[in-house]
Amino acid sequence: MASRLFTALRDGTWLTAERIRVYPLIVLVMSVLALGHMLAMSDGLNAADGQPIGTDFSNVYAAGELVLEGRAADAYDWTAHHDVEQAVFGPATPYYGWHYPPMFLAVAALLALMPYLAALAAWQGATLPLYLLSIAGIVRTAPDGAARPGPDFGRFWAVLAFPAVFINIAHGHNGFLTAGLFGFGLLLLDRRPVLAGLLLGALCYKPQFGLLVPLALVAGGRWRAIAAAAAAVLGLSAAATALFGPDVWRAFADSLALTRSVVLEQGATGWHKIQTVFAAARALGAGVELAYGLQAIVTAAVAACVVLVWRSRAAFEWKAAVLLSGSLLATPYSLDYDMVVLGPALAFLAARGLRDGFRPYERSLLALVWITPLVARMTMWATGVPLGTLVLLVLFAFAAAAGLGGIADLDRRGREPAFGAAGPAGPPSRY
Repeated sequence: MASRLFTALRDGTWLTAERIRVYPLIVLVMSVLALGHMLAMSDGLNAADGQPIGTDFSNVYAAGELVLEGRAADAYDWTAHHDVEQAVFGPATPYYGWHYPPMFLAVAALLALMPYLAALAAWQGATLPLYLLSIAGIVRTAPDGAARPGPDFGRFWAVLAFPAVFINIAHGHNGFLTAGLFGFGLLLLDRRPVLAGLLLGALCYKPQFGLLVPLALVAGGRWRAIAAAAAAVLGLSAAATALFGPDVWRAFADSLALTRSVVLEQGATGWHKIQTVFAAARALGAGVELAYGLQAIVTAAVAACVVLVWRSRAAFEWKAAVLLSGSLLATPYSLDYDMVVLGPALAFLAARGLRDGFRPYERSLLALVWITPLVARMTMWATGVPLGTLVLLVLFAFAAAAGLGGIADLDRRGREPAFGAAGPAGPPSRY
């Protein structure tokens, strides 16, 4: 019995086409019902538990209100920002902090021009297709832009039903934007390096996830993309300065110490929500210094692996998966809704596996990664086991080992399989 179980896990035979269609559909229906119940039980702008509908989106809306009042710098003043949240959602509203760089204030202001629920719907409605289209492009587009056969992902239910999608919608968060920028940036890196660089540079709106991007691009010699990414960062920063004045940067910088102390080090967000090595260490009783030390070791190891894989001739899908999963591991602050970023990683790996064949245990690992956002928070809260962080570490190690393990074979062929190439011995990379 045990041997048959391990064989099924190794070969992935348990993950049949029928299960890929049916199980995600069940999760999707459950997610829709949960969202419907939340809305049905809400009172005005607040859910039944008294928190704003879309919880974290309330901080975006409040920051936008301050911008429209000509008080952009006050978005980083916790008292002023909380006053606006309480004015909109009621005096019992807890504080949802605004921690984004000034370039994101323009988006907040545009959304604040609408009533709150309309703004929330517009934000999720505009960014969800970006995530979905990036996945579609990854699984069905070759480097030259031609369509190619790809996995149907259970008629796309597996993509839409990915539990991180539901968590992101419930929190009104920006995971779809982050995942879409990552997904399209990597998808277009070979064919449209300048556009890809601009998209990857736009990740500066959430800078903790952009730590590894410059390392990967430099290691891969993607110089046009590097230049475009730098231009995007400088351009967005200059635009924010022109719109809101230089004082907004000073206010942002001044707020970072309080954000680091309260939100990260003291765990005001809740350790069970944060899926990082730092949070896992703090939840298990480690002091701040030890937690930072462990996070630094993991971040350095992840960065080194990213450089090695991106310098190698490994298939591009391995490089993409390493960068995407590594970006979540390299920061001390990443929540379960940020796991939407794993959607493009799963798509890259699934596309490669269906083209070249899956490695032992790969199908089962992809299924585990897919379901993890649904149970990571609950598992951490109930047992103290940092399931989300552990699964991220396993995925990263698997992708890095697979990418680096294929170097010898690739060197013998003298070829690097470009993204979407037919078969393991694809055409030589143009880089």
